[in-house]
Amino acid sequence: MEQQQPDRRMRLRSGFKNSNLAQAWLVLLLALVFGSALAAVQVNLGHVIEANKVNETLEKIPELVFGADAARKLKQRQVPIEITPGTIAVEKDGRKAYYKLFRVTRDGTPAGWVIKARGQGYADVIELLIGLDDRAQTITGIFVLEQKETPGLGNNIGTARWRSQFVAKSTDRPLVVVKGGAKRPDAIDAVTGATISSRSVTRIVNRTIEDLRGRLIPAKIEFSERHG
Repeated sequence: MEQQQPDRRMRLRSGFKNSNLAQAWLVLLLALVFGSALAAVQVNLGHVIEANKVNETLEKIPELVFGADAARKLKQRQVPIEITPGTIAVEKDGRKAYYKLFRVTRDGTPAGWVIKARGQGYADVIELLIGLDDRAQTITGIFVLEQKETPGLGNNIGTARWRSQFVAKSTDRPLVVVKGGAKRPDAIDAVTGATISSRSVTRIVNRTIEDLRGRLIPAKIEFSERHG
């Protein structure tokens, strides 16, 4: 009887250990299954998100070159607008950057450019579309394609009202961010409570313009299939 009692305790202990081990393996197995499923969902969603970005980009391009009202009228009149995507490599100050861009023509006449650019914001990467006239002398519009700035503050960089400040700004000098009202021709009024986000967008615009200065020449750009 005395011998059976320790044996029973040993069997209980062993069963308990085996139970914990089985549970640990089960947790590990479930983690692997759910992790693989989540990765598969993210891959599939990634393709969907990228496709949506492409469609949104093509939809916004005429507005960024001609303005919202003019783009709408051109569409109503069925004026041919061609959008030709391309890429350009820029080597400057010991770094190399690649830009995706779009050349826009209206009824066969060069009308402007739209450049995709990105940079670090306050919370995460900000991705922009920057519209320029055909000679790249004037900003014709900007659009925030992607951002994760603070809701109610930094994400106001995406509003049409704030973005409209960039329209008609000259590219001959860098833009500066100010608070309390932009009175200078090269000034951008910061979003209230979101100066960092405002400066981030302006910095991306300034860097892109400086990188591409004198380089928006069709012969230097590798073009691909046209749209429109």
